Amino acid sequence: MAGTVDRPQVKVADEVWIATALLHREHPSREDFTVAEIVERARKEAVSPVLRPGVYVHAAQHCVANLPPNPGRWRMLVKTTGNRRRLYRPGDIYDPRRAGARARPDRTGLPSKYRGLLDWYEATYAKHPRQQGPKKDALLGLRGSGRRLWEDEPADQYVVRLRQGWE
Repeated sequence: MAGTVDRPQVKVADEVWIATALLHREHPSREDFTVAEIVERARKEAVSPVLRPGVYVHAAQHCVANLPPNPGRWRMLVKTTGNRRRLYRPGDIYDPRRAGARARPDRTGLPSKYRGLLDWYEATYAKHPRQQGPKKDALLGLRGSGRRLWEDEPADQYVVRLRQGWE
């Protein structure tokens, strides 16, 4: 059409990632955002001429690493609590059926004005320690903690010595 500007068609998942990354950069003290905030930020940014209906479902489900794929299997966001999301970081827990899925947009698929977000993500955000990540298993954390108790005697003799007088 004459008079229209050709825009590259940004994938909906990438649009959700852009909106979430912009929110993180604009509000660095916040750990996560509601799905509605992500959708509103996508609307405001207008990556696509009209907000596509898929933006909501991608932010709520398709891009969320720690939810079962339905059917989208990206790993771009993480559900923190309730209806809240944040960007995925390497090392975050994700549904195994999402293994191998993209965790961030491909640089060539983004308009040039958003490519700096990928640099920020890789240099800053992805390297930031998770604040709401998986907790260490308490029992596995005890592994090896008692080895000094019997380091001077075989384990079987240690157990026999402990059991003396139990009768």
